[in-house]
Amino acid sequence: MHPDFDLPSKARIDGRTSSITAVFFQAITPVIVPSDAEVDEAIAVLGMTSGNCRCAYCGDARTEWDHFRPIVVNRKPTGYITEIANLVPACGKCNQSKGNKNWKEWALGQAARSPRRRGVVDLEQRIKNLEAYERWREPVRIDYAELIGPERWTEYSKLLETAVAHLVAAQQVAVTLQAIIGEHVRSKRQVNDLERINQAAEHLNSEASKVLEYQAPEDLPSETEL
Repeated sequence: MHPDFDLPSKARIDGRTSSITAVFFQAITPVIVPSDAEVDEAIAVLGMTSGNCRCAYCGDARTEWDHFRPIVVNRKPTGYITEIANLVPACGKCNQSKGNKNWKEWALGQAARSPRRRGVVDLEQRIKNLEAYERWREPVRIDYAELIGPERWTEYSKLLETAVAHLVAAQQVAVTLQAIIGEHVRSKRQVNDLERINQAAEHLNSEASKVLEYQAPEDLPSETEL
């Protein structure tokens, strides 16, 4: 393939199962909006000041607030919720790289775009700040099955399993359909290529005929006259 060209990544329907799982449990996760004073206190614990809030993991510009402790791990809810005790300012690179990993193992590990991997110069101090943040408040943690009852929880979990099963089945159908569509496109391309070749050949034949039919003007001197 050409060194200056890359095909867009090809998505799979069943490759979205993690996202669907996360959405399923995020949909029932409580959200507690913090007060301005709570946000200021959280920022201070992380060693920053209001108006200069940056990514707590690497120091780049903040673009979002990340769940410090993941909401979902191994396709199961952890019980942590969306609240100031479980949110830290982050950049998109760190948030996407961290995913649902343990924050410290990720930050000090070699995952793509982790602070350690990117060579964040003040990482040691950032780890200390995040450890202080971890101790700052006791986060809320819910046992969903106990709270809503095992019957309802089982029913909701089965809905997730059904949704995932549909994604897997849809992917299998998509593979079959793609093969049919791909064959059609390739056949059509071959026909188009053949038509272009025939058109080029006709053009060359036409030009060759013009050359063969060409007659020199009568008033040109003959070879004997020259």
